[in-house]
Amino acid sequence: MIGNIVIFGREISSYGIMALIGALAAGAFCYLMAKRKKLNEVNMVFILLFAVIGVFIGGHIVYALTNIPYFYLIGHIHDWDSFVTIMGGIFGGQVFYGGLLGGIAAGAIAAKVMKVKPLGGYTDILACAVPLFHCFGRIGCFVGGCCYGVEWEHGITFHNSMLESANGVPRFPVQLVEAGFNLLLFFFLLWMLQKGRMKHYLFFLYLAIYAVGRFILEFFRGDTYRGIWFGVSTSQIISILILLFCLVFGVYQLIRRKRMK
Repeated sequence: MIGNIVIFGREISSYGIMALIGALAAGAFCYLMAKRKKLNEVNMVFILLFAVIGVFIGGHIVYALTNIPYFYLIGHIHDWDSFVTIMGGIFGGQVFYGGLLGGIAAGAIAAKVMKVKPLGGYTDILACAVPLFHCFGRIGCFVGGCCYGVEWEHGITFHNSMLESANGVPRFPVQLVEAGFNLLLFFFLLWMLQKGRMKHYLFFLYLAIYAVGRFILEFFRGDTYRGIWFGVSTSQIISILILLFCLVFGVYQLIRRKRMK
């Protein structure tokens, strides 16, 4: 796989490049769609900016939760170098679900402060933008050799991954499968948005569909950097909780509408 790319003598993460492309594509989509839907583009930009901050913080926090067994190393911090090494190992990665939840929280706070209304119009657009960004992110995972799949004799062999455990073994390209899943999800939600289906509730639909897909795809993951609890990964536990939340919220909305009628 590609691993890192050298540009003008500087080594740049191929994942970072793909994530940047995805962020630009998602940002441009949100801006243009907000204009098309006659929403305030400035509000959309500010919600996105705050969401990005939440993504960064949330992704690192949940990554640390997958490394709880290594928290004992904090007691071995004696100087600045050991602090950087140990804390970098515990908090140095990103977990998508952590970023997603952090982004939702930060975006919601920004919308509350700016008194954005109707918020559902913005979240419908964001429901499409998230899987669009995620598609590029997972391609970045593939070219970078992280988030790799289980061993599979017909799979793809990594040689340049920074994760030694990923190299030298043919693996199922779960990153590309998830990228394709996210791309299909983007087009489906975009179609729903254009048709005006589930207006102001598309983000909940996105969460429910992705939770199911992610739960299944986790069985094809081969990396050990995602935490295993009670036989399932951290992301599978979060998927279950998100799906339950969406189902309860959906039932609540149905009951509420019937009472209003």
